[in-house]
Amino acid sequence: MKEYVPNFFDEHMRSMEDLSEQFDAIEEIINVLKKAQTNGNTIFTIGNGGSGSTASHFVSDLLKTAITKDEKRFAAISLVDNIPVNMAWSNDQSFDSIFIEQLKNFLKPNDVLFAFSGSGNSINVINAIEYAKKNSAICIGFTGMDGGKLKNMCDVCITVPSNNMLIIESVHLTLCHCLIESIRKSGNPLFKYG
Repeated sequence: MKEYVPNFFDEHMRSMEDLSEQFDAIEEIINVLKKAQTNGNTIFTIGNGGSGSTASHFVSDLLKTAITKDEKRFAAISLVDNIPVNMAWSNDQSFDSIFIEQLKNFLKPNDVLFAFSGSGNSINVINAIEYAKKNSAICIGFTGMDGGKLKNMCDVCITVPSNNMLIIESVHLTLCHCLIESIRKSGNPLFKYG
């Protein structure tokens, strides 16, 4: 235990420090979010497992924590949260289609799809990105390892430089909080923490 805990923290810190090479991508994502906010476009989020919980958490922060005075509120939907819909598509068609089928109900041109995938190779995520691209949505990817297929499919993709899924997922959540905090700082936050 005395070795594992410091090693985990060291690897986490290295992954965070290595993201400095991707600051331009972070800034670009903030600009995409602000444009979607101003224009009333919907932000959709997808992911599986821990990435699914990040997708849900990010929407929670967009819908409440990111509210600033005198600016429009974000329109955001996590496609992981409707369990009966996800189970119905999984049962009746395939788990690979759970996100794409929901996008068919909602997605409009210039909407934004945030895809979280530690490997970058989750089939249901890839299918949703392909559909979104064909329908003129803006695609943002958060991945890890070598980026997988997702890295080259998205308009903007941040790849966490780690092969440890727990660290990748932790850094994805930290990045989401960074985006939310940047939006809050650029305006006049309506709510305080705590």
